[in-house]
This record gives sequence, C-alpha cells and structure tokens, in this order.
Amino acid sequence: MSVPKTGIKVVIVGAGFGGLTAAIECHRHGHDVEIYENFPELKVLGDIISFGANGGRIFNRWSDGAIARKLRSLSIDLTEYGFRIHKYDTGEVVYHQKNAPQNPEAPVFNGHRGELHEVVFNYARDELKIPIHLNQQVNEYFEEPDRAGIVLTSGEKVYGDIVIGADGVRSKARELVLGYVDKPKSSGYAVWRAWFSNKDMIKDPRTKEFVENGDTFNGWIGPDVHFLFSTIKGGKDCCWVLTHRDEHDIDESWSFPGNLEEVYEVLEGWDPICRAIVEKTPSLVDWKLVYRDPLPTWVSKHARILLLGDAAHPFLPTSAQGATQAMEDGVTIAVCLKRGGKDGVPFAVKAHQEIRYDRVRAVQKTGESTRDRWHKTDWKKVAEDPESIAFRREDWIHEHDAENYAEEVFDGIVKKLAEPQSVEAGEPLPAGPTPVAV
Repeated sequence: MSVPKTGIKVVIVGAGFGGLTAAIECHRHGHDVEIYENFPELKVLGDIISFGANGGRIFNRWSDGAIARKLRSLSIDLTEYGFRIHKYDTGEVVYHQKNAPQNPEAPVFNGHRGELHEVVFNYARDELKIPIHLNQQVNEYFEEPDRAGIVLTSGEKVYGDIVIGADGVRSKARELVLGYVDKPKSSGYAVWRAWFSNKDMIKDPRTKEFVENGDTFNGWIGPDVHFLFSTIKGGKDCCWVLTHRDEHDIDESWSFPGNLEEVYEVLEGWDPICRAIVEKTPSLVDWKLVYRDPLPTWVSKHARILLLGDAAHPFLPTSAQGATQAMEDGVTIAVCLKRGGKDGVPFAVKAHQEIRYDRVRAVQKTGESTRDRWHKTDWKKVAEDPESIAFRREDWIHEHDAENYAEEVFDGIVKKLAEPQSVEAGEPLPAGPTPVAV
C-alpha cells in the first residue's frame, strides 16, 4: 500500500538502531529520508543487546512481521530455562525467574548486537532503498529558521527540513542544542564484556552444562557487583558481562581492552563457576559507564534539529531499554512529522519531546533502581521473599505502543504548545504526560 508523500526532507546522522528506526519509520509515514554514517562499512561487532516487547511491537510492523521473525531466529530462547539468579559466594540459586510467554505481536529479543543490527540495516538499505551514506563524518550541524543541515568533512552541505542527531553521546548536535560542551562523567561503574564460542566451555566438566542444554541465562549478585552469563543459539555462543565499581576519570574514550587478571581480582571469594566461565574468554572489553546530566532539552532553538537515542538520553545496561527507547524516539518523531506536515515541522519536533521526555526519564530510573537493588542486596530479605531479587518487567514500559500513543496525544499536545504561555524551542518543555500503559 503506497503512503502519501509529505514532502518533508529528513536528514539522519547515525545508523545505529535509533537512527535506522527513525529512517524506517519516516519512510513508512511518507517522508523523504536519508542517513549519514561515520563508519566506512557495516561490521558485525559487539555482544549481547536486549529489546523489550515495546521494541518488538515496532519490529513486528516492518515487512509484515518478516523482520521480527528474522530477529527471533537469531535471539536467545529462554522459554524453558528462564533466568536463574545465584548468590555470589555460595552459588546457590536464590530465585528462578520464569520467562513470560512470547507475544507474537510484541516479541522480545536478546541477541548479538551486530547480527541483529545487520538485519535492520539491510532491511532499510536493500528492501526500503533508504539512502545510507557510509564513511561520511559530520563536522558541523547548523540550522536556519526554515531548514537545518550538516557539513561533511569534504565541505559538502546537506540540507533538510529537520536533522536528527542519532550519533551517540558524543554527537556534535548536542553542543548546538545545548549551547555548550558537556563532558562525560564517570558513573562510578564499569562493565567487562565478552562474547565467544563454546569450544572450551564444552570441554570443561564444570561449565559444559551451560552449553549442552540449549540457551541459558544465569546471574550472580554480589556486593556492588553483578555477573551475567548467557548462552545462545542452542549453546553455541557464550556471552558474559560483569558490572563493578570503577572510579577512573573519563576522557573522550571509555572503551578499552580488558584485563582478565583484574576480573579475577573482583571475583575473589565468588562461586568458582564464575571464574571457570571467565577463564574461557579469549578477549574482553572494559567499558566505562559514563554519566551525563539529563539534558534540559533535546530540541534546537528553531526546532529544526532533534537529538535522538543516546545523543539525548544514554541508559544504564541494567535498564535493558536503551536501544528500545531509541526506537520509540524514532517512531514518535516520524508520527509527529506526519501529523504536523511540512509547514509544521517545528511544532512536530517540540511535540515529540513533549511526548517522550517524561517517559524516558522514568525508564532511565529503572536502570538505576535495578543496579542499586542488586548491588546492595539484603540477603535476609531475599530468603524471606526470593522474588524481591528478580529482574523486574514493568508493564507500563513493555506494553507501551509508541506509534498509537503518539497518534492519540499529538493534537492535544500541539494545542498546548500553541497557547500563548507555551515555551520557546530550545528551552525545557513543561512536564509531559506521565508514563502509561497503552
């Protein structure tokens, strides 16, 4: 079914999950869209990434569900195994959390970041024919009252009715939107991350149970540390992440090669199985968790440039929602632009922020609360109520339908923004709708 063209030109910087989703959704809603990406070629990199049912609902609308089916075939299946949570020192399973049944209209995905990204990237480029310009570094963002643009390293200027900065926490668009340079701060935590094959795991009697019984997911919770280990593709691939205290100063780079000896020090006194797993790791990444103060606005002065995903609101891994919230951003701005029309782009951009801002902040806080609950576990309380240590699945997060919600509230929000007391673009917007399940 052909979609009426809106005539709105959307320029997106960044081809991560947020940028790709924004491009795909803009295409679905009739906008003219193209992407500029710094990387010279697509590489299947990274380790585990999670998408909640609120993300699965978005994927499922693409290509009549074909994209969601491809992603499910690459994702972990914990229908039988669930999530087993261990006490860090004894190894005792203190809680066995069952997985909720998959909703075919809103499936959940946990898989290799690079493999899942490749499916979405190829869908945007090859099936939808969205122009994706690789090896294009953006030196500058700029805007005028009636358009915005980017300047590439070559000096070429690219113009659009709106520019979306989806190029991460170091996006140059942040400086234009904020009017100052905000430096990353240490969160006080870092994560060691690894992804590897099962060949050594299966040879060790201590660890072979994890790779001989299909997909698995186990977590060990300790003082200010948690260690998560999963196997995927029927036990063929292994992945672990270990979150721990880290007070190093953060400069412009915060991802480094990891040192196994440092991991062993943190795991001193822990269940020996944890070290047995880590010993099989050929290489790992030491990823410093940076913190950014919540931005007062994601919108530029003339409301022609919008920050999206990590560029606007980075998440802690313990939220398991960072990529999904970037997807919700992409869906929302596409709907708002369609409803606002070519002459109403600034109102559409401001309406997007009004719709998204409070929900994003509330979801961000769940990552902090999960980390703090695990890292400061009251084991006496867990003995009395094992479910208290579970990884919580909030219905108001997962049952949210970003597209339907934006359609429902758009007119009311635009009316509110058009009132005389409405704030100017580039200033903090008044409190938006509270998070609700739709």
